[in-house]
Amino acid sequence: MTLNDLIAQDAVIAALRVNGKKQALQELSERAAKISGLGAREIFDSLLQRERLGSTGVGDGIAIPHGKLAKCKRIFGVFARLERAIDFEALDGLPVDLIFLLIAPESAGADHLKALAMIARVLRNPALAAQLRATRDASGLYAVLTLTPTSHAA
Repeated sequence: MTLNDLIAQDAVIAALRVNGKKQALQELSERAAKISGLGAREIFDSLLQRERLGSTGVGDGIAIPHGKLAKCKRIFGVFARLERAIDFEALDGLPVDLIFLLIAPESAGADHLKALAMIARVLRNPALAAQLRATRDASGLYAVLTLTPTSHAA
C-alpha cells in the first residue's frame, strides 16, 4: 500500500482556510463526501467521535483525523495544507498545518492501521513535510505525496 492507493488528485486541497479544528474537519468531510459519495455529516460525525478519544494531532504540525464507516467500500484519504496553522490539541501542543484525513470501511481492521502508520511515517519525514509546506498548488502537493519512495509503504 502506498499513498497513491489512498488519495486521488481531486482529494488534495492546497490552501484550506479554516479558523479551528471543527471547521477543518467539516471542510474535509465535505471534500471526502464529494469524492466518495458518502454523507458529509456521517463522515464528520465519525471524525468527531474519534477525536473525543484523543486528538489525532500527531505532532510536528501534522494531524491524521480518521474514521470508519459501514457504507464505505474502500480506504481513502483527503489531504489539506492549511493557509494558516490552527490549534488541533496536538500531542506536542504545536499548531497543525498539514492534515491527512483517512476514511475506512468498518471491516478494514489491520489495513486501516497499516494506512495510518504509513501516513504518519511519510508525513513525519522532515524533508517531505517541508516540501509539502512549500508547495502552493494542489497538483504539486499531489505529486509530492504520491511520488514518495516505496520505502515508505506499509
